[in-house]
Amino acid sequence: MRESYFERVGEHSYKPTAHVGGAWRTDEQHFSPLGGLIAHAIDRHRSDGLVLARISYDILGKIALDECEITVETIRPGRTIELLEATVTIAGRAVTRARAWFLAAHDTTAVAGTPIDRLPPPESVEPWPMAELWTGGYIASIEVRRPADAVPGRTSAWITSELDLVAGEPVGPLATYLALVDTANGIAVRQEPTEWMFPNVDLTVHLHRQPEGRWTGLDTSVTFGPTGQGLTSTILHDVHGPVGSAQQILTVRPLG
Repeated sequence: MRESYFERVGEHSYKPTAHVGGAWRTDEQHFSPLGGLIAHAIDRHRSDGLVLARISYDILGKIALDECEITVETIRPGRTIELLEATVTIAGRAVTRARAWFLAAHDTTAVAGTPIDRLPPPESVEPWPMAELWTGGYIASIEVRRPADAVPGRTSAWITSELDLVAGEPVGPLATYLALVDTANGIAVRQEPTEWMFPNVDLTVHLHRQPEGRWTGLDTSVTFGPTGQGLTSTILHDVHGPVGSAQQILTVRPLG
């Protein structure tokens, strides 16, 4: 069996593997794989015929590297617009809540377009040893390609992983893509993570097109404000071009 980030242990329960280990604390989960797992649980619950337009995650506290349960309910059913909510619990405590808007698919090819340029393709960008900057099983599990001209607070990157999201279980391309998006907060750091903490407390993704392929493209800017808040803003890409955007609010504070 191929290596994976999670193993299913019940109808709604999953056990993380060591590959989910966090970047700030290796005994906690990195949120990126969990974000994909939530999307997978939502995908198994929802109706066909609608496409994801937005998913927002609120991280409610420490996410231990322990078995979790994901429950999904339909908040607003509909044939053209639907809202779902997922709750992740560990040891009886809610650690993440996510809400996902699904919209009906229509043929708008005649008016489709964006002013945003495509990123250079992954094969044109050199590998970047992200694990030299960040610790944890998740960072060690991914392949990262980042341009050499990256500066603090501004860069782009391509992320992929050879691991399955859930062991022995088919997972759709959207959940696989979303499982890598939270990496954005670590690719364009403004300060050394050994001296400053800047974890995100949320992640919101808007999509104007469903992503395809095995690469998640991140065109990222990081801003720190003067009173302890920061913002990681990302234009999301696949190999065909931009697909949407992501925002992460940060809590910024010195270590020690």
